Amino acid sequence: MLKNIIFVNSHPIQYFAPMYKYMNENNVPTSAWYCSDHSIKGGLDAEFGQKITWDIPLLEGYSARFFKNSSSKKTGFFRFVNFGMISKLVSEPKTVIVVHGYHYFTHFMILMLGSLFGHTVCFRSDVPYNHEVLKKGWKQKLKRFGLQYILFPRINYFLYVGTQNKLFYESFNIQQHRIVSCPYAIDNDRFRNFVCDKEKIRNDLEIDIKDKVIVFSAKYIDKKRPLDLLEAFHQLNEQNLCLIFVGDGGLREEMEQYIRDNQLQKVLLTGFVNQSEIPKYYAIADLFVMCSGRGEHWGLSANEAMNFNVPLVLSDLTGCADDLVIPNSNGFIFETGNVTELAAKIKDVLIYDKLTKEVQSKELIDKYSYKKVLDNLVKLC
Repeated sequence: MLKNIIFVNSHPIQYFAPMYKYMNENNVPTSAWYCSDHSIKGGLDAEFGQKITWDIPLLEGYSARFFKNSSSKKTGFFRFVNFGMISKLVSEPKTVIVVHGYHYFTHFMILMLGSLFGHTVCFRSDVPYNHEVLKKGWKQKLKRFGLQYILFPRINYFLYVGTQNKLFYESFNIQQHRIVSCPYAIDNDRFRNFVCDKEKIRNDLEIDIKDKVIVFSAKYIDKKRPLDLLEAFHQLNEQNLCLIFVGDGGLREEMEQYIRDNQLQKVLLTGFVNQSEIPKYYAIADLFVMCSGRGEHWGLSANEAMNFNVPLVLSDLTGCADDLVIPNSNGFIFETGNVTELAAKIKDVLIYDKLTKEVQSKELIDKYSYKKVLDNLVKLC
């Protein structure tokens, strides 16, 4: 008989909730414990710079439980202090508990105490090793000491989302049998079943039928480095290219100023686009670009674009780059911050048509699915 699976999250997340529903539909009893309900109520997203309420169901098809947060903090380790969730470990029947991260007090304590009460504790992190090695100083050394000798020995399994994340775990000399693949995935079916009139979308956005469309989909914030793409587009100076920035955020004014100063044409900043509408931009895309720097642990919008078989150009610090790009086949990887190389890679895809397409994006993203997550978690149950 399968044990239940409980996921511990800070709040309902638009990428994760459909996975919990999928697992229940496939006879794996799955529920979620949440520290907060702010994504359900809707509220200010500081990085988008506006109030956000997702327009897809986040509590459908699985059991969700919200626990009182005793903290008044808005950020940091003590943002979530949910004593009720921690005490629930005592009375909860032995189960598999998957905790996303250790950066909040509640998450940390469940990782520390879960196995003491007979639960199988799984840690799902997304930290890439190539980001970790860039961190220096005594605080970093102290953190790694605490993880290796205090926290990680209390965890049964380590769930890795991709290549760089697995390397992060291996840097702590964790035994291989405790490291299990649990790839970052989205609701691939929802994107693939999206039906649209591409010609109408282009007409509505005033995109010439001859233009090739580059899509960036992310918040306009420093971590995402949208200005790198604007500069690369400026360098290209190609008449038949169009650039769409899907999203919004604090860098919008600076981006608009750059567009005006350099008299750039065929650049669209959409503003915030909700989940039900975002597929239409991928549907008309000829290329997806993510040029993020440190802090971009994965980049799930790349998964979204790949369901439309869109080729990729990703920076080498984008967490998913090593997994979702087969160089010269479905895309290219460039050095983060190297605008000239970024421009050259865009040209290689859209002007020179250098991709072999031996492995295409849609084929590759099949391996990053809810089914893959389910199959591997079932083995732990």
